[in-house]
Order: sequence, then C-alpha cells, then structure tokens
Amino acid sequence: MGKKINKNLAPAADRPSLLLGAHLSIAGGVHKAIPRGEALGCTAIQIFTKNASQWKARPLAQEETRDFKLQRGRTGILVLAHDGYLINLGSPNSDLLLKSKTAFREEMDRAEELEIHYLIMHPGSHAGSGEEAGLKSVTLSLNTILTSTAGYRVSILIENTAGQGTALGYSFDHLRQIVQAATAPERIGICLDTCHAFAAGYDLSHASGYESVMEEIDTKIGLDHLKAMHLNDCKKGLGQRVDRHEHIGEGKLGLECFRAIMNDSRLNRVPKFIETPKTLNDQDMDPVNLSLLKSLISEAS
Repeated sequence: MGKKINKNLAPAADRPSLLLGAHLSIAGGVHKAIPRGEALGCTAIQIFTKNASQWKARPLAQEETRDFKLQRGRTGILVLAHDGYLINLGSPNSDLLLKSKTAFREEMDRAEELEIHYLIMHPGSHAGSGEEAGLKSVTLSLNTILTSTAGYRVSILIENTAGQGTALGYSFDHLRQIVQAATAPERIGICLDTCHAFAAGYDLSHASGYESVMEEIDTKIGLDHLKAMHLNDCKKGLGQRVDRHEHIGEGKLGLECFRAIMNDSRLNRVPKFIETPKTLNDQDMDPVNLSLLKSLISEAS
C-alpha cells in the first residue's frame, strides 16, 4: 500500500493546518453545532444528522440545510457525520438487516443534502452468525448502498471497534476485507479510534507500539485510506475489548499516544475528533481535552 496520506476535499490553502475538534450536539438543528464548535475553537467537528437512537428522522428543513451551509462557509469548519447507533449491516436477521440498510441509505442521503463528504459508521455485529458471515453481510450491504448512491460526493469511513460482544471491525484485517471488497474504492476509507484500537489489543501507549500500529495500518489497509481519527483515552486495559472512553491522559493509554499522533506529520491533514466524556464534576471537559491535545504539539513538528 502507498505511504501518502489522504487528500482533503477542499484546496489545501482553504484548510487550517490543524483539523481538530469534538463530536457536538445538534440540539435545535444541525446548523447549531457549528457555532458550538466555533466557541470551542474547533477547526473540525463531528455530528449526527439525526437522533442517533431512533430509526426514523424528520426531513431536514430547507432553512436548516441553508443555515448549516452558511455557518460552515462563514467559519470554515470541516464537518463530518457519524451514523446512528441502531444500524447493523452485519445482522443475520433479515428484517433488521433490511431496516439497517434503509436507515443507512437515509444517512447517506442526509449527508449528501448537507454536502458532508464523510459519513463514519461502525461495521456492526454478527450477533452469533460468526465473523465470516457478518463481514460478508457488511460488504454486500455497503456495496449495494455504494451502487445505489453512485454520483454522490459522500464517502463511507469504517470505524474500528473495541470488539465488545460480537462486534465486527476490531481487527485491521476486518477493515481491510471491507475496504478491499468495495465496488467503489474511491468512496470508502477508515476512521481510527484510539480507545477502540487499544481495547482490541493494539498497544498505542508508547512510541514503538504506536509506530508498529501505524505500520500495520499502512501495510494492511494503506494510510491513504485513513481519513479521520477519534482521539479517546481508554478507561479499561489493553485487549480487554471494553468500549469505555476516558479523558485524554486519564486512561490506560496515557499521554504518549496522543503526543505521537499530534506530532505525526503523516496525519497533519487528517481531521481528529474527541468523543471523551463531556463533563467531570460539573466542569465542561471539551475545552480541557482539546487544550491538552494542542499543548502536546511540538514547535518543531
């Protein structure tokens, strides 16, 4: 696989040098998330485009879509979307699978309407059918969706998982299989979650381990497919397969992982988002976690 890092969709001159932010609420409308990001000093944000815990979504109002684009244009903030929690493209249950494919197609439609170019998704769960069957279901489902959305600008990013329960995608081999099977390879990539990787057994907590993980991603998938990152510390230990996010530097990963990421020139143009707990002792923690990440950047990087 090649060593080049991903290209951004806008010209480099129109992008800030550091693409860093948080997953933010869309309470009051999707357009409301952008000023929230602006107040935090974000240059990139991640959002849901609908209620993530419900199947159905109200259509995007014309005014809401217009205001979203105006706010994004005004601030220059890069916006990525994440799909809802209920979708499972690896399900062996035919009814749930059909419902999931329909819902994910709707997520694609909403991202396209908002001109959001990346939609992040979890591969899903095999729910007892076995990893091979589950991965086959995911790849077939994604290819159906990619075909039905030919001409869309939105691309799909597969997020690695912690491997909790029967979750798929905890292994880079899983991600490779999904990416390589895509019928539209130019519209599929990956999102690396640091907490999930550590929980799945990839030791990013020290410099040599971090570099080994990055080399494995490049060998198996290609760093050119790495389009986004979730920067989360991990509450549980290495390889425990428990998905519990922690504040930056307060979990089992520690600061060295995030120092390596923030100073890795290969990742300069990769948008990075925190999904850490929002509060601690009634204190708003997004500013704290983002400030800490920025403080890790070396002047020489």
